[in-house]
Parts: sequence; structure tokens; C-alpha cells
Amino acid sequence: MERNETNGFSLPRVEDYEQFIGSETVERILGKAEKLRDLHVININSTYYGGGVAELLSSLTLLMNGTGIRTGWRVLQGRPDFFNITKRMHNALQSDEINFSDLKRDIYEDVVFENAARMHLDHDIVIVHDPQPLPLIRHFRKKSPWVWRCHVDLTRPDPALWEYLREFVEDYDAVVLSLPEYAQNITTPQRFIMPAINPFSTTNKDLSEEEIDERLSHYGIPTDQPLVVQISRFDKWKDPQGVIDAFRIARQEVDATLVLVGNVATDDPEGQGIFEDVCQCAEERIVVLSVQDSALVNALQRRAAVVLQKSLREGFGLTVAEAMWKGAVVIGGNVGGIKKQIEHDVNGILVNSVEETAQQIIRVLQDRELRESLGRAARETVRDRFLMTRLMEDWLDLIASFEPHFSLTGPGTHG
Repeated sequence: MERNETNGFSLPRVEDYEQFIGSETVERILGKAEKLRDLHVININSTYYGGGVAELLSSLTLLMNGTGIRTGWRVLQGRPDFFNITKRMHNALQSDEINFSDLKRDIYEDVVFENAARMHLDHDIVIVHDPQPLPLIRHFRKKSPWVWRCHVDLTRPDPALWEYLREFVEDYDAVVLSLPEYAQNITTPQRFIMPAINPFSTTNKDLSEEEIDERLSHYGIPTDQPLVVQISRFDKWKDPQGVIDAFRIARQEVDATLVLVGNVATDDPEGQGIFEDVCQCAEERIVVLSVQDSALVNALQRRAAVVLQKSLREGFGLTVAEAMWKGAVVIGGNVGGIKKQIEHDVNGILVNSVEETAQQIIRVLQDRELRESLGRAARETVRDRFLMTRLMEDWLDLIASFEPHFSLTGPGTHG
């Protein structure tokens, strides 16, 4: 799909990234994409908004379409009881216990079957994201490669649940995980691809000081004191209570305002309850908002003196890369994908406790030179390693590895 001069719309282009990655890298990526032109790729996940997976797919699918690779995105439909079960499964994959009864299993598999009946998949590559749609593969006569992309931290999955899911996983042709630490003992080949950000999205594009002021003013966020910000879904693994506790300790020595902004994704039934609990902690200097406003996220990350991501488990932590791109000082939990993005005291800060978080908030707020040096290094890290073009190239390489399943002879040869 090319630019339509009649209506003025155009798709994102790899060439737009040249200012960040250079012309040689752009040409290399376009060359790889040309070999896959007109392939038909489909992504399937469980929510259109809320959380990192939706953020990734919204940008990556458009960038790939811009190179002529027909890349679609479908969202699993489910009842509240289905998403209650899959949320518990998600938590259990990240070390919680779960009572996965026969009834829960039947609901899980029945809803996936119902979705399969409506999907009519006939694509060159099928990419299934996370556990919610995992059993889809059982309901199709598989004619092309299927890839399972798991975005969660699999270092300590519940053994019984993983044993059950593993039977579906091993039907796939490849598994993609964010980190080698998440690898499992399975027969399916495993690849490791870290997520990345779109610097041109509403969440990440440049904003003027006036635009930042407008967004903060719109939500009544005070700017008379430094801002300490955490942007994340309302999820226990993001430890919002620990963030509040750390801030209250820090406030004994420094003046600041804490802003907690998140949303409740459609596939996360626990989120509303956690949001309501966090709201009980709101006060003059603790602002809690549940909104889906990408421009507000952008404004807060740009204006914040400190950005927190005090996760207890984190598959990757896309909001870390987003804040680092804006030159923010990120204080992050020393877990999962966060510690793959932050090098302590070089481009950010890693912490292991509420008390340590409080101490580092105080330290950063009291040291402007530290904020500036960490922020500069943070942005450079994202430019080098976590822009959407790198993610796209990793996927192009994986798709091309399935060459025996389709003929890679140039444009116009694939249906």
C-alpha cells in the first residue's frame, strides 16, 4: 500500500528512521523486506489497547505494511470468565500459584475454539501472542509456519500450568521470547527478540513545552514541584503500592509530586480492583489517573524529574524504553527486561526494595548533573538498541528463516 495522494494518508516508512539509524541500516532492512514483499502475515492477541503488546503491534504492523508485507492484526474475543482465567494463567506463568480446574480448562479451550471458528486463517505466517489465544493452532489444518510470541517473564512458571500449555507450544514451528533467561525445555526452536518503541507515535514524538503544559493542565497535575511518575497498567506486578510507599519515604527529605497513570486493559479483569485500591492512597501530592491518553504519557515522561518502573516481574517493560528515549532518569526494578535496558548508574538506576527506591528518588532529585548525564545515556541506548526498525529486522530475519515454506523470489510472487 503506497501513499494515496488523493486523501493525503501514508503508512510509516523505514526511511523515516534514517535520522536515527543511518542510511546503511535503512537500506539493509528494506532489502530484507523486499524479499518478503506480498507475504501475508497475521498477528493475534487478546486486546487492542492497554499494555505493551498492543503498543508494539499497533506500530509494527503498520511499518511492515509500509514495505509491502501484508501484515494483519486480529484480537481474540472473550467473555469475562475467560479473561479472569487467562489473567490467572498470566500471573501463574510469572510464578503465582493457580488452581487450574477442569472447568477453567474447558472455558479456556471453548472460547479459543469459538474464535477459531470465526477466523478463517489462510496466511503465510501466523503469529500468536501470549497464552490467551495459544490453543488456536489445534483448530486449523496447518499449511504455513505458526509462531508463538510469549511476552511474559517465564523464569518461574507454575509447573503444572506450564506442563499443560507446553503441549500446545510444541505444536508451533517457533517460540519467540524476550530474553534467553525465559527459555524452556521444549522441542520447539526458541528465538529471543526484545521489544522496541516507535519514536514517531503520539506516545513518543517530540512535544513543545506548550503542548506539555496543556496536557498536564488538562488533568490538573501540579507542576510547582518536581514530578515523580510511574506509567503502567494497574497490575500487582507493577507494584503501585511499593511506588507510593517509596515516594512517601522520599517526601520526608525532598519536595515532589507523585503521578501514577495507567489503564485497565480489556483482557485484565484484576486491573479495576487494583486501580480502586491505589485511589485510596491519593492525596494532594499523590495523583492517580486511569486514562488512555498517549499524549499525557508523553508529556509526563518528558517533564518528570524521575520516572519509576518498580516492577516485581517484567517481561520487558516498554515504558522504560519510552521514558529513556525522552532522556528521563528511570529508576526501575532489578528484574526481567528492565535490567536488560538499564545499566545501573550509567543510563538509569536499578533498585531491589522500597527503601532503596526512596533513597534513589532523593539522590536523583538532589543532583541535576546526575539527571542530565543519565538522561543523555538513556536516549542513546534506545537509539542503538530499542527502536522499531531493529524489532522489524529481527522479525524479518525470523520470517525469512522459514524460506522452505514459501518461495522468496521477489515482489509479486506470494499470495
